[in-house]
Amino acid sequence: MPGFGLSLGYTLAWLGLIVLIPLAGLFIKAGGLGWQGLWDIWTEPRVLASLKLSFGTALAAAAFNAVMGTLVAWVFVRYEFPGKRVFDAMIDLPFALPTAVAGIALTSLYGPSGWIGRWLAEIGIKVAYTPLGITIALVFIGLPFVVRVVQPVLLEVERELEEAAATLGANRRQTVTRVVLPALLPAILAGFGLAFARGVGEYGSVIFIAGNLPGFTEIAPLLITFRLDEYDYASATAIALAMLLLSLSVLLVINTLQSKLARKGR
Repeated sequence: MPGFGLSLGYTLAWLGLIVLIPLAGLFIKAGGLGWQGLWDIWTEPRVLASLKLSFGTALAAAAFNAVMGTLVAWVFVRYEFPGKRVFDAMIDLPFALPTAVAGIALTSLYGPSGWIGRWLAEIGIKVAYTPLGITIALVFIGLPFVVRVVQPVLLEVERELEEAAATLGANRRQTVTRVVLPALLPAILAGFGLAFARGVGEYGSVIFIAGNLPGFTEIAPLLITFRLDEYDYASATAIALAMLLLSLSVLLVINTLQSKLARKGR
């Protein structure tokens, strides 16, 4: 292929500068603690609680977005209604909106005296300053990833296959579950993975609605910031390394499932 060597060289150099060298620095800095030092930091109750909260809420939000994002994409592709273009454009707002602004807005809405929070408080549901509030913030910033990944795939799904299934006696539910969803599953998993990855490292939209109570609503990125403010760089990199390894493990599982589904679909 003409230009392959030059293109590959630029790609590897850029990838090394932007991704590989910073990651290598992270491993080197954290590796200076030794296995025992890393294990001592990773097993601190505060660190374990923050990692559990960050990954648990990110997985819950990504799972919710996988369902609702697919439904939103379906509505945008298959139906026409007034204001469709406006609503379609609004899906991308979390990309453009500063995350701190999103966090303040969500806290204002779901706080004890907020427009929505006050009504939920009357029935005993507290959102702000709880893990539920963190999950809602991650749903907000993760929804566009699923919608924008599923939408173009849904546009390419052949309507003739659905019509053929209907002529063979399949009802609407059978057509969706046996014809449409198998074609969409790889894209849904891809959107799930992107939403999860964004949610794990999210900071700005979460810290305002979380309350940041250590051991309860303190996310791992915030704990890393605290350790950096205390000039405890080794501990901060150790926590970051734990997040990196856990994220890579989850994404590897997601990508493996996605590849298997894609090959099965062919």
